[in-house]
Amino acid sequence: MLTNYIRAAMHRARYEIFPSDGSFYGEIPGFDGVYANAETLEDCREELEEVLEEWILLRVSRNLPLPAVDGIELTIREVA
Repeated sequence: MLTNYIRAAMHRARYEIFPSDGSFYGEIPGFDGVYANAETLEDCREELEEVLEEWILLRVSRNLPLPAVDGIELTIREVA
């Protein structure tokens, strides 16, 4: 399920090229603070996915909600 969630979130990613230096910028709408900047589009995608994974782990560790993506919800449940 986690892989599907990450894959769905990455499909939402938006990229642009900075005209000043030709580098690529990527972000995922609805995932505040998840962005990347790299020299190539492929490097930007890889960095963005890594940032997304770290963002998910941070939110889980702090028991914060995660946005639903394409009907996929990751919920944090308390274990006894």
